[in-house]
Amino acid sequence: MEPKKENLFKEVLKFSLIAILIVAPIRIFIAQPFIVSGASMEPAFGSKEYLIVDQLSYRFEEPKRGEVIIFKYPNDPSVFFIKRIVGLPQETVKMQDGKITIKNEEFPDGTPLEEPYIKEETTDTFTAILGKGEYFVLGDNRKHSSDSRIWGSLERKFIVGKAFARLLPVTDIEIKPGDYSR
Repeated sequence: MEPKKENLFKEVLKFSLIAILIVAPIRIFIAQPFIVSGASMEPAFGSKEYLIVDQLSYRFEEPKRGEVIIFKYPNDPSVFFIKRIVGLPQETVKMQDGKITIKNEEFPDGTPLEEPYIKEETTDTFTAILGKGEYFVLGDNRKHSSDSRIWGSLERKFIVGKAFARLLPVTDIEIKPGDYSR
């Protein structure tokens, strides 16, 4: 009876090692799960939605304006946030009564930012000048979001990846959730 137990143990051990060798690199380098917490990205993302984060794309390309990203909160890197990129490195982001204008090399006098994902506007007014490798991120639900307006620009090193897929709730399964460029 002992050989069967030993064989079972060896088989379980082999299966576990193979699973770890396949799953671990995917989880570490390619994709990871993320559960949305809070109302800062409503209506695009609600609390308790289950997302898959694409960690690979930003190894080959830079984040773009309008993309929904997951990042480590700069003031506590053990906490992860989800926000939308509004300002890119070397730009000036100006908000006047809730309306955003972007100034950069292409638009030195500024160009208004179209934000079809905003349902409830604010009356915020501020100006942020971004340095090299800095991004300005905002929640879609501006009245209920802790974002770059409060804690400043986001350094590139904190960005984990972008929202690739929404898996839960099942009624809202979607690839590239929150993408308004389609």
